Amino acid sequence: MTIRENVKNNLKKAMIEKNVDLTSTLRLIIASIKDKDILAKGKGNREGINDEEIISLLQTMIKQRKSSIELYLKGNRVDLAKREENEIKIISNFLPKQLSDEEINFIIDNIIKSYGASSMKDMGIIIKLIKDQYKGKMDFRIVSQVIKSKLTNND
Repeated sequence: MTIRENVKNNLKKAMIEKNVDLTSTLRLIIASIKDKDILAKGKGNREGINDEEIISLLQTMIKQRKSSIELYLKGNRVDLAKREENEIKIISNFLPKQLSDEEINFIIDNIIKSYGASSMKDMGIIIKLIKDQYKGKMDFRIVSQVIKSKLTNND
């Protein structure tokens, strides 16, 4: 089952169960997917966006909500921050299982070793190799920090 189908099925179930928060978040996801579909179709892609692009979209939605949480907390709006946190939990359910810190470190060590990376000049290549194999399964902001620390310790 595709992510798109999974979201739609969950929306139907949430509507039947009258789960207002879940329903509204799932509708936001579907609306975002439709927006991207329209853009993709305008560029000649008749199918719309694929699961990989939907994963990227969902990750962007989570990043936006994390930024909003910071702003809401600074503005002392805990109620709105909690709503954003709830949306993050719902959106995260449609992403692939995220790798643990230990798994990420193991992968980075192996790729650095197999590529023979030894300095910061190699960072871009290492990130590209990891993204090609593990896109959507890890937070690349954290990955780049870990790679940076490992490559600067090698210098």
